[in-house]
Amino acid sequence: MFVIMVYDVNEKRVTRVLKTARKFLTWVQNSVLEGEITGAKYEKLKYEIKKIINEDEDSVIFYIFRTRLYTSREIMGVEKGKEEVII
Repeated sequence: MFVIMVYDVNEKRVTRVLKTARKFLTWVQNSVLEGEITGAKYEKLKYEIKKIINEDEDSVIFYIFRTRLYTSREIMGVEKGKEEVII
């Protein structure tokens, strides 16, 4: 499945949420990650994020697509979070 994760969390938890999410998805912009992920890894990601956030003040949204086949992405301006090619 293809997942887009968007989060708005307290400043104290931003770094931990980003670090955890980057184990599973690719960072593409401030508070936004995306990528292909298995069902099991998606459940693990949610479990780990849930342990970090305060559900009374933080928000995390997952957009889930069965496939990336019918999605497209258009970037205006600076492309953030580009994967670097290391030789």
